[in-house]
Amino acid sequence: MASKQVNPTRMELSRQKKKLATATKGHKLLKDKRDELMRQFLELVRENMALRRRVEEGIQNANKNFVVARAAMSEQALHTALMAPKQEVYLDIGSKNVMSVDIPVLEYRTRTADENDIYSYGFAFTSSDLDGAVKSLADILPDMLRLAETEKACQLMASEIEKTRRRVNALEHVIIPEAQANIKYITMKLDENERSTQIRLMKVKDMMLEDAHHYKEKQAAYAAEEA
Repeated sequence: MASKQVNPTRMELSRQKKKLATATKGHKLLKDKRDELMRQFLELVRENMALRRRVEEGIQNANKNFVVARAAMSEQALHTALMAPKQEVYLDIGSKNVMSVDIPVLEYRTRTADENDIYSYGFAFTSSDLDGAVKSLADILPDMLRLAETEKACQLMASEIEKTRRRVNALEHVIIPEAQANIKYITMKLDENERSTQIRLMKVKDMMLEDAHHYKEKQAAYAAEEA
């Protein structure tokens, strides 16, 4: 249905046609963007599920080793062994743009490159299960950071997909049909006005011809009387 505020003029018709062309082009671009976002989103979801399984398994193994180590060592010895860590981890937070979505990128670096610096204690008075627990946690750190990236990326992309979907629906079901209805309404009104104008011109022409015919008849009558 055409908007009541539309003026049936040729200028408005041109404006509505441009609006329809822009909306149609934008609709196609947004649909392509939505489809690509959905594809990348599903890839991230699959990666996220695999990472979550690995991280949960790693944490579970680390907890088991800690429980066994705590059973084999006194609580005071365990706390003393873990009291002063030798290694430090520095986290750098960046971002990358994927389909107009800023996705976080997490990178870490350690204070030293020595892999053995994860152990902050001597091996003489500690259980090997404690070594396994510390090693398990160190091994799953990259996966934990990647899991944090994918979790946040999935949230951001899901939000962007929803926004894009709403825009596509608005264009598809509101703006494009309204522009099409306005164009049809204006075209119909212009054609109607043009037909009315032609009918009026034809009537004027007929009246002028009739007047000319009567004028000729009067001229002939005057000529006959004078003769």
